[in-house]
Amino acid sequence: MNFERIKEKLSILADAAKYDVSCSSSGSKRTNTNKGLGDSSGMGICHSYTEDGRCVSLLKILLTNHCIFDCAYCVSRKNNDIKRAAFKIQEVVDLTINFYRRNYIEGLFLSSGIFHNPDYTMERLVSIAKKLRLEENFNGYIHLKSIPGCSDELMREAGLYADRLSINIEIPTVSGLKLLAPEKDHKDFIKPMEKVKNEIIQYKAEKKIIKNTPVYAPAGQSTQMIVGATGESDKDIMYSAVHYYSTYNMKRVYYSGYVPVLEDNRLPALGTEVPMLRENRLYQTDWLLRFYGFDVRELLNHNHPNLDIDIDPKLSWALRNMHMFPVDVNTADKQLLARIPGLGMKSVHKIINARKYRRLNWENLKAIGIAMSRAKYFMVCNSSNFESRDLEPERIKSMILQSSQSKYQKFYNQQLSLFN
Repeated sequence: MNFERIKEKLSILADAAKYDVSCSSSGSKRTNTNKGLGDSSGMGICHSYTEDGRCVSLLKILLTNHCIFDCAYCVSRKNNDIKRAAFKIQEVVDLTINFYRRNYIEGLFLSSGIFHNPDYTMERLVSIAKKLRLEENFNGYIHLKSIPGCSDELMREAGLYADRLSINIEIPTVSGLKLLAPEKDHKDFIKPMEKVKNEIIQYKAEKKIIKNTPVYAPAGQSTQMIVGATGESDKDIMYSAVHYYSTYNMKRVYYSGYVPVLEDNRLPALGTEVPMLRENRLYQTDWLLRFYGFDVRELLNHNHPNLDIDIDPKLSWALRNMHMFPVDVNTADKQLLARIPGLGMKSVHKIINARKYRRLNWENLKAIGIAMSRAKYFMVCNSSNFESRDLEPERIKSMILQSSQSKYQKFYNQQLSLFN
């Protein structure tokens, strides 16, 4: 083995993979059997932190950065003058096993540019996963990127060896895809999504009857959208995300701020990166939709097509719907409590449990760890000294922003004093 060449390939293809953010895992519990290698615990992979604070990682690479397509937003596009490389199937297998044995990684995230044709590329990705499972008896986490346009047979086989499958929708709208990737067909992205969804349903049904039926893609499927390459509003992006969640049973939709890497008159100018804060607001909105009971039309609509950058989406919604506040924490149901800015679901459950024993006042709420800095403007409890507050939306927003800035300044001064 030419170690210098392998090292060079790893440098090129690991760097090329950094633009794909849809690489955390959840839901997979692949048990180590027959004294195999590794174990997928389902607690999160790829530089994520588990609930107990453990940091876990995976080998994140492309099989190749050669590509037959010329997508305007992609650093690996056909006409981009970059250094190219490609791994052999056995090289990826050996790297994964050797890195795992050295405790560098807990799994593999494998994507690829498309070379020759979709089936040729997908067949090689599947071969790597198959070798790891059957020849190396590897039970760690494997995430494979589905190749648009590949056959149903390859997609079915991929789900038997990978924990998670994903296909990046890339641009949130069909019109945006046509503009920036005219060689690609939106239908080629949808077909594998539909296949994976149906296979998961079928295998689960069969397992109820035949217990030794293998689990198909136990961590489900995910997708990723590029934010800011075209002119889609936050409304366009989140409505697309809701469609993929509901239609294809996505485990996660990821939002990746566009990073200008090439000059192209169809794209934003170089140096105009999408603010990280916009990306963060999209994730916050996604969280509200999946775990807090919000409907996307409440948060984004014709009158409010873009998220506020200076405040989070729940606070923004609350300030536009002051007729629903203040909420009495001693009587409100779980869904209404979850809509109070500053209250996470853990705080909601704490309130519901604590009020079984007494009517709660401000001191009780503080004692059980409720963060009052913003929640106090939107709720009442068994205390009367706050009940005649000024609830004008702009004034509340101003006070919350001032409080946040003063907390940040206090933290900054504390950190600075450590160095002084």
